[in-house]
Amino acid sequence: MSRVPGWLGRLGTGLTEMGERLDERRAEVEKEQTGSEAPAPEAEPPPVDDRAPVVAPVRPDPAQAVPWGVRVAAEAGWRLLILAGTVWVLMRVISAVQLVVLAFSTALLITALLQPTVARLRRWGLPRGPATALTAILGFVIMGLIGWFVTWQVMENIDNLSDQIQDGIDELRKWLLNSPFHVTDKQINQIAKNLREAIGANTDQITSAGLEGVTVVVEALTGILLTIFCTLFLLYDGLRIWEWTLKLVPAAARPGVAGAGPRAWRTLTAYVRGTVIVALIDAIFIGLGIYFLNVPMAVPLAVFIFLFAFIPLVGAVASGALAVVVALVTHGVFTAVMTLAVVLAVQQIEGHILQPFILGRAVRVHPLAVVLSVTAGGMIAGIGGAVVAVPLVAVTNTVVGYLRAYSQEQTRRLAAAQAVAQPTEPVSEPSAS
Repeated sequence: MSRVPGWLGRLGTGLTEMGERLDERRAEVEKEQTGSEAPAPEAEPPPVDDRAPVVAPVRPDPAQAVPWGVRVAAEAGWRLLILAGTVWVLMRVISAVQLVVLAFSTALLITALLQPTVARLRRWGLPRGPATALTAILGFVIMGLIGWFVTWQVMENIDNLSDQIQDGIDELRKWLLNSPFHVTDKQINQIAKNLREAIGANTDQITSAGLEGVTVVVEALTGILLTIFCTLFLLYDGLRIWEWTLKLVPAAARPGVAGAGPRAWRTLTAYVRGTVIVALIDAIFIGLGIYFLNVPMAVPLAVFIFLFAFIPLVGAVASGALAVVVALVTHGVFTAVMTLAVVLAVQQIEGHILQPFILGRAVRVHPLAVVLSVTAGGMIAGIGGAVVAVPLVAVTNTVVGYLRAYSQEQTRRLAAAQAVAQPTEPVSEPSAS
């Protein structure tokens, strides 16, 4: 094939490019002369290729599409679920070893009551072992004597009390028949019949509960022995036990926990001692009131009032109601009303004068927190849980308050140290003119 046609083609292409350059140059010269730019020719749209794949639009990140409030709620929700699961597992563990937990908690309360006596004996020069043994023996003997006295008084007066209760029920029946409530003899008999049928229908349950009483007694004895054992070692070696417990805390949090521990112990000690004093005052004055009203078993009722005072709010209501019921069934409505007046008067003086003065602000707990904690403690561990619930809340309040203040103090010190360590720029002095 000849090369002439290819050469001619290249020459034509060069001439065409030269013509395009000349046209562009001519357009630029005209633009400079007229100051207006010629409109650019519209570009033709590219041909559509039906075989080209369709590209999907780019979608945003799903996390970015979720509203901010929903994202925050979700983040808080799964953390709350983890905390709830942890609390649930902890409650299951406590329920499994409930006897051990209650025994140790009771030992802590008894130790908080007896430890100042040990410290006082140590200051008098008595060695630690004899001081611990003397305090523990004296404390447990007093507790045992109180229990024996209550049992002896109840057994001595149970026959007389049953006769008085029967007479009181008869008097109450006569009073109801003559009262403005229009209660008929048929209605009273129907109530008595319903009570007898309920007792008869639940005979099996009552029998099984009586058989389970043996297990309850064994567990109670085990708990008492374990409480005594824990109390002895807490009185004798409490400081070293606390120092060993601090080793389980992470090193970064150890200084704060070390400072919170003594404050928590002082709060617990003040709570127990204040509660004992308040309960003793309640028992003495209410006991004297029901004694002068000639209510039977005034001394055992006073002891019950003392013991129930360790359950805040609920215990006072229960012990006061017990005294009022005994007065009602033994001496009638007037004595019951007078007993109720005595109980309410003493409890009002206790709640508004004695507790703020004796316990102080450090161990005061809001009534709503008291009710909720006592209810939760009773649901989890019965009477023992109700007893230890409020001191646990008081101690937790003290610990949380101290740790918050400690964290704020550490943050303030760190900021001050950084401000001191930061180099300051030298200030140039103005030159003299």
